Amino acid sequence: MMNKQTKSLYVGGVAMGGGAPVTIQSMTNTDTRNAEATIAQILELETAGCEIVRASVFDERCVEVIPEIKKRIHIPLVADIHFDHRLAIGAMKNGVDKVRINPGNIGSDAKVRELAAVAKDLGIPVRIGVNGGSLEQDLLVKHGVTAKAMVESALRHAELLERFAFSDIVLSLKASTVKTTIEAYRLARQTTAYPLHVGVTEAGSGEDAIIKSAIGIGALLIDGIGDTIRVSITGDPVQEVRAAQNILAAAGVRSKGIEVVSCPTCGRTRVDLSSIVERVKSALPATDRHMRIAVMGCAVNGPGEAREADMGIAFGTVNAVVFKNGSICYSGALPGIIDRFIADVIAEAENDGYGSDKVRP
Repeated sequence: MMNKQTKSLYVGGVAMGGGAPVTIQSMTNTDTRNAEATIAQILELETAGCEIVRASVFDERCVEVIPEIKKRIHIPLVADIHFDHRLAIGAMKNGVDKVRINPGNIGSDAKVRELAAVAKDLGIPVRIGVNGGSLEQDLLVKHGVTAKAMVESALRHAELLERFAFSDIVLSLKASTVKTTIEAYRLARQTTAYPLHVGVTEAGSGEDAIIKSAIGIGALLIDGIGDTIRVSITGDPVQEVRAAQNILAAAGVRSKGIEVVSCPTCGRTRVDLSSIVERVKSALPATDRHMRIAVMGCAVNGPGEAREADMGIAFGTVNAVVFKNGSICYSGALPGIIDRFIADVIAEAENDGYGSDKVRP
């Protein structure tokens, strides 16, 4: 799906807005002052597929370690700033690729003017990060914690930056409730062309966070809204990146890598499909080519229901059939056929071949 056109800008060397691909972001949860720990986590995030990373910059020591962090990572670095505009200025001068400020606590117009001047001089974009929990008091009195209040807050501060001749602006409008978040981004898209950083804040942990983010971010992506996304999950940020990739794929926004689909199982299933699915998934390589692989529990959910899969396998009691594009290629006994299927999928992904036996439908 094509994203609705927004203004184009760059975060380091990564394009954002203007029809560029939707990018995946995450945020470190190390103490930024510990450069080694922060670098190690960012490198982990890179390996997982993170394309832009944010780190909290909360004191001068955080500012001081930015050059060392930048020197050893390979994706753009965003400084997350609260309360002190001087930290934003220091971070920009030390090499960050973008800053995120919270309009509810950044300070006076004069401070914003000073920040904008440095950002413009260095060509660094600014994200205005509005959170439902930190709206200005006058907007809370006027609207409450609503989409209208969030958008009004964001545009108020965007207008202030524009007044200071700065326009490389990204907006985010995150609430902890999915419905308010969706309403805010939809309203923002109707009223502005700034690139949008999409996410649901304070989404929680584990399955709860993934469900909230999938509904909120997914609904917006399907609407064509969103230029970059961050899935908020308490814990290891690597899981945020994995969830983001799955959301982008499920929304039809990104076609990259091997997608494994499987049936929910029923009384007809005669194998431990869950463990087989995990075995297949863990064996598959990373690839820029998009493939859909089906792992199905019985003949009913085999080539028929999985017709759109590039390759698939469907299980009986002691044997299975392998199919390609809806047509059966070969069959064999368990468990050996699983190994053969995995080998054929890997060959297809890596070599554009049809497996060890060059099977064709």
